[in-house]
Amino acid sequence: MKKLLFILFFPALLASWETVTEKNHIIEGTIQEENGNPVPNADIYIKRFEIKASTDKNGSFYITLPRPCGKLVITAPQFEEKTIKVCEESPQMITLKRMEVSPGALIDEMEVTESFPVMKEKTDHSFKSGQIAMDSRSKGRSPAYRSRGIVNQSYVDLPIQHQTENYDRINENRFLEVTQKPLSTFSIDVDAASYSNLRRFINNGTAPIKDAVRIEEMINYFNYKYPMPNAEHPFAVITELSDCPWNEQHRLLHIGLQGKKIPTDALPVSNLVFLIDVSGSMNQANKLPLLQSSFKLLTDQLRAEDKVAIVVYAGAAGVVLPATSGANKIKIKDAIGQLQAGGSTAGGAGIKLAYKIARENFVEGGNNRIILATDGDFNIGASSDAEMVRLIEEERKSGVYLTVLGYGMGNYKDNKMQQLANKGNGNHAYIDNLQEAKKVLVSEFGGTMFTIAKDVKIQVEFNPAKVQGYRLIGYENRMLEAEDFNDDQKDAGELGSGHTVTALYEIIPTGVESDFIASVDPLKYQKSEIDPKNSRSNELMTVKLRYKKPDGDKSKLIEKTVFDYHNALANASENFLWSAAVAEFGMLLRESEFRQKATYQQAIQLAKKAKGRDENGYRAEMIRMMEEMTIILEPGLAEKN
Repeated sequence: MKKLLFILFFPALLASWETVTEKNHIIEGTIQEENGNPVPNADIYIKRFEIKASTDKNGSFYITLPRPCGKLVITAPQFEEKTIKVCEESPQMITLKRMEVSPGALIDEMEVTESFPVMKEKTDHSFKSGQIAMDSRSKGRSPAYRSRGIVNQSYVDLPIQHQTENYDRINENRFLEVTQKPLSTFSIDVDAASYSNLRRFINNGTAPIKDAVRIEEMINYFNYKYPMPNAEHPFAVITELSDCPWNEQHRLLHIGLQGKKIPTDALPVSNLVFLIDVSGSMNQANKLPLLQSSFKLLTDQLRAEDKVAIVVYAGAAGVVLPATSGANKIKIKDAIGQLQAGGSTAGGAGIKLAYKIARENFVEGGNNRIILATDGDFNIGASSDAEMVRLIEEERKSGVYLTVLGYGMGNYKDNKMQQLANKGNGNHAYIDNLQEAKKVLVSEFGGTMFTIAKDVKIQVEFNPAKVQGYRLIGYENRMLEAEDFNDDQKDAGELGSGHTVTALYEIIPTGVESDFIASVDPLKYQKSEIDPKNSRSNELMTVKLRYKKPDGDKSKLIEKTVFDYHNALANASENFLWSAAVAEFGMLLRESEFRQKATYQQAIQLAKKAKGRDENGYRAEMIRMMEEMTIILEPGLAEKN
């Protein structure tokens, strides 16, 4: 009877799905050569299921099969073909034997077009939804190609004209003169989607799209060693001042926030709604299959008192799982595993239904949150950015937060997901592989899912006697007017349990000649003279913060004075050096007009000095990416930049 009712209410949705009765099985492992070195870009073919995959740069692979075992045919240039039967019980370690290959043996397999190596088109394009094929020889690092498709950083290359990814244009913050603009005001940003997104560009041998590079999200991808807050406020505020690496006459101000960490067993009860895009655009290996694996990881974090509902949308929106206790993990995972992609994208209807379900199961004092997973490709219903933003702004009044997880390449709508997360009192992450899913949904579970402070704003007032000009690095889409700081009706960013937030200001001290400060005629009706007492003061600036409790309407104020002192770059902390290295890397990727003497080699040296213990390997990964960019760029260009 329930099945009949569902069919009556959601025929368009069900028509776009296939019935799935079999459980998916995951085969993963590493392919290496006899000396133990990994074999990247090896082709894997499972003939029985017509499934193709490939290894990433570490030789790793990840495949979803409808059966627990499969026969893998593995091929790679300069290696002997190998056929092996594997099962899902444990990760596989497969060794290939290298064969003798004469120089030029592969030349006749390639065509050269406009000096770029391009593979001849394959005639066999038959691979199933949820899997991905790649010819390892197509990795020619051609700038005429962009990446599309990833599972654990395995790619397919497609020409640029097939790309329909959307990014908001970023107009970089400029240097401002303190006598004209003494106040700098912005909303915090804990999103890190930009970093994982640009990582998949670099891993595929291409430079990221400039507007995909948001420097504040790169900086905030990493955790910093800040002191924990006291009992008065939910976060601690630290500042550090030192020399600017890319201009020795300038200085950098490092501002850090450390949110208090709430133990898992003390976290509020969660009322979650998984809102999953199952439209036709999600029918790729790096989308729905990766999404399903991600949400299964999240399900494992739930407690018995938590509850989850699942809403999906394609041609229509429907509830595939009513609110269910976190103790019933098998039921939740089964519902996730049986999703199939197909149809158009009724994103607006899905969001409305998800908020309705969240309100019906609302937990007073709890963590009421929708987790939207999509490539952002809304095309039916509330599809315009303005209309979608108004919908989210209205719905957030219910006290339900919104987390947005982005998936996929080629038609990824970064700009739309940024707006949804910002207006929905939530955060935005980009999931490019299962490791990133573990970081966001397991390692940083509290920070991603549990808000400890909302509408967090920062305002810095500079002393014109000490500071001639300043520039906030990044945060372009988080800038606020000076009067917004005291306006409790003005929306701002949220801070999660254990989260850190970091911001950098590049400062031009008084007396330093600079082409960045534009001259302005003297004012006719008012004076902008510097008060003599400020010249005698040792205060460089005052940093102020406002925040509200998660369920509060009245903001609280924190103030911190920064005094003028000289701390040489060689004596700066790991926190300072690492954030400076990331900022320098970001400016180079953006080809910023403010990069001045920045170079990849200098950024790499800074990063290596600040790498520290790096327990999770995130910092080592960024250093590798920086080094990779020096290879992607033309010879000598990395040094010039």
